[in-house]
This record gives sequence, C-alpha cells and structure tokens, in this order.
Amino acid sequence: MDKKFAIFDMDGTLVDSTGIWQRLEHLYLAEHGVTENVDEIMEQIKPMTLHEAGAYLIRHFGFSGPPEQFAAEMCAMMEPHYRSDVPLKAGAKEFLERLSRRGVRMCIASSTPEKLVWECLRRLGVADCFDFILSCEEVGFGKTHPDVYMEAARRLGAAVEEVAVYEDAPNAIRTAKSAGFYVVGVRDESAAAYWGEISTLADELVMSWK
Repeated sequence: MDKKFAIFDMDGTLVDSTGIWQRLEHLYLAEHGVTENVDEIMEQIKPMTLHEAGAYLIRHFGFSGPPEQFAAEMCAMMEPHYRSDVPLKAGAKEFLERLSRRGVRMCIASSTPEKLVWECLRRLGVADCFDFILSCEEVGFGKTHPDVYMEAARRLGAAVEEVAVYEDAPNAIRTAKSAGFYVVGVRDESAAAYWGEISTLADELVMSWK
C-alpha cells in the first residue's frame, strides 16, 4: 500500500471483537424470541448502524421500543469489553506504527459509536495513530452507503484516489470499491465464508497483520 491516507474499519479489521458482538447479538435476539435464521439476520445487520439495525429488527420482528433503545442496549452490553478485553489483532500495532512513521495520515470509520472506539484504542495504545474517528451514526448511514468513507476522506483533506480503505466485511468492501477507493481486504474468521468474494473485490489482501 503506497497511499498517503488510510481509513480503517475497527471491528474485525484492527481488533478481534466480532466474536463478542456475535455472541451478544445471538443472546439479545434469543431474549427477544428470535432463534431461527439468526446468522442470516446478523449478516443483514452487520453493515448497518446500530440505529438502522434496531429499525430493521422492529420492522421485521416486531421488537418493542424505538431503534435508539436497541442501540443503547447493545452499547451497554459491549462497553465493558471495549474497556477491558477486546484485543488488537496480532501485528496490527506494529503495522499502524510503521504507516505513521512513513507519514501516512489515518482515521477510523466504524459502525461502533465513537466513544467506545476511543476508549478501546486508548487502552490498546494506538489512539495516537489516528487523526479522528468517524462513526456511521454521525453521518447517518451504515456501510452499504459510501457516505462515511467520503466524509472521512474530506476530513483528511484527501482525494478518493489517494486513500486506502481497510475493511473485513464484503458489503463494506463493495461499497468503498464502488466509490473509487483503493480497498484492502483484511481476513477475519467471522467473514471466512466470504473470503473468496473479498479476494475478488479487494485491490490488496491482508491475511494477517504479522
């Protein structure tokens, strides 16, 4: 990757948190009576903001309460993990520090709320690598829309062709690629079934940060 700017996804790309998200989402859905086709449902909501995911569940399964309630409840379930036990993927810190030494300007674009991302990155000692964090909640769309990437590039002061986007999810990779970004597909076990698709879509692949 020889770009001057980089936009990183958080969960599944830099940190090993997708397993925790999946476990808690399984638990949440089961508590609300949804026990069939759960993996398919979770794949549908993965690229969404928490607000969008809440609206989806209300629309399709009749969940009570506004979408904001789902978002607040999921954040409350995940917050202790971001504060205490979500780890960086092996080799990620060294990779980020290497890019930083080269003068690459970096940011995070995540579906996870900004506050939780900052808390996690500070604990892991890599927060200083990033100029800012942009949450999909702030721009109002999940990663099936290019808005979060376009706004991140604007804040970096970069043209699209100057930016590499690092993502682990095929839907997000497809969105960034369609918007004209150079896309690096990062392997995560949660998306192992989609690695063939990711390999076809991405400009470059990362099997491991090491």
